[in-house]
Amino acid sequence: MSNATAEQRSGAPLARAMRPINNVVERWIPSALVFAIVLTLVVALLALTVTQTNPVDLVKSWGDGLSGLLAFMTQMALILLLGHMLANTRPVRKLLSKLASLPQTPVQAYLFVFVIASVASLITWGLGLVVGGLLAREVAASGRERGLRLHFPMLVAAGFSGFVVWHMGYSGSGPLTAATPDSFIAEHLGGEVVPITETTFALPNLIGAVATIVVVAVALALIAPRGKDRIVELEIDLREQLVETEEEVVTPADRIDASRIVTLLVGAALVFYLVVHFVQGGTLTLDIVNWSFLALIFLLVKNPFEIIRLTKEAASNVGEILLQFPLYAGILGMMTGSGLIQVFSDWFVAISTPTTFGVLALLSAGLVNFFVPSGGGQFAVQAPILLDAAERIGVDPAIPIMAVAYGDQWTNMIQPFWALPLLAIAGLKMRDILGYTTVTLIASGLVFAAILLIWSL
Repeated sequence: MSNATAEQRSGAPLARAMRPINNVVERWIPSALVFAIVLTLVVALLALTVTQTNPVDLVKSWGDGLSGLLAFMTQMALILLLGHMLANTRPVRKLLSKLASLPQTPVQAYLFVFVIASVASLITWGLGLVVGGLLAREVAASGRERGLRLHFPMLVAAGFSGFVVWHMGYSGSGPLTAATPDSFIAEHLGGEVVPITETTFALPNLIGAVATIVVVAVALALIAPRGKDRIVELEIDLREQLVETEEEVVTPADRIDASRIVTLLVGAALVFYLVVHFVQGGTLTLDIVNWSFLALIFLLVKNPFEIIRLTKEAASNVGEILLQFPLYAGILGMMTGSGLIQVFSDWFVAISTPTTFGVLALLSAGLVNFFVPSGGGQFAVQAPILLDAAERIGVDPAIPIMAVAYGDQWTNMIQPFWALPLLAIAGLKMRDILGYTTVTLIASGLVFAAILLIWSL
């Protein structure tokens, strides 16, 4: 977008103040894959210098650990794949197009995109990311048609800011992993699980999610461009038109692929399974979350042709995650095999009290997120350390679980990894939105710290 670069020369004061940081981000921050490789080397060096592990044993621990998260990796990949598919089904896309005409003022438009993206992120993080980008485009185009001057980078920043609550919701990988029997984290919980009623659906988290949305909305309203601030509008209509393409139906096999009955039957069967699961006392796990999204997709698509197309379009977003998770698993293998995990736990116990533990865990999780941007990968690396430390000083295990969750979603606001899919949809760069998402970082961080302090009392 040619006008987007004008944002570097003028705009809201905060955006101008953030430009030096924007330039560093654009110039020096490597890909998430490189981060995973660098973290592997850092952990290896620490294990060799801090513990008694020799290089051969360390390499063996690393190699043995590479396959340690295969089931978890598949669950995480499915959440992203299915969230992307759900957001791009015809009914959801048509709904977003209709919603785009509701805001009547610029501030309403920014807050509307943020709130809808937040709700979508609480349902599933994959859905939230895609909805944030699509809705920002739809609102910008609708506003332009109605003569409403909207700052497009601010709309996109509002859409990405909705991602700041994803780990507090239905698809939060940390809480769901802790609630899943026989997960990799079970051994650090004494073979038990921590049900989501004590994490995701605990009152502090529910109140915190609402408070975060309210506080961030107020912050975004305060920094929204107004008056003589430069407005960078959507230059062209980037909305993808929903074209009802029809596959050629010639053979009996084509007629089956074009039939809605097939997908409806699978969707109905999945719904029936989910009802039976919960009626018989089943709990919410990563698998159940994925099957609920899959049920919705089968019910909303027109036929197997459409679901195949959606799968192909979404698959490109999953590849990098599949490549990174074995590296995270190898890191966990080195930390466990060398005893480095115990060293970190001892250090954390030494600087923490039961009251300050949650906030310190939040800060550490926010820092680790720069190196392990995947929420699931970060939970695999960091949760064992914090759970062990929490047990030793008598802290409820729900607190370290949610501290990692909050820290992950918190610094996502200035970490470019998860912004990339949304920015690709919008046609912008990270520097175009970072001035606004940094405000989201500050506002949400205050709320997260307050939640954990209150939860620890």
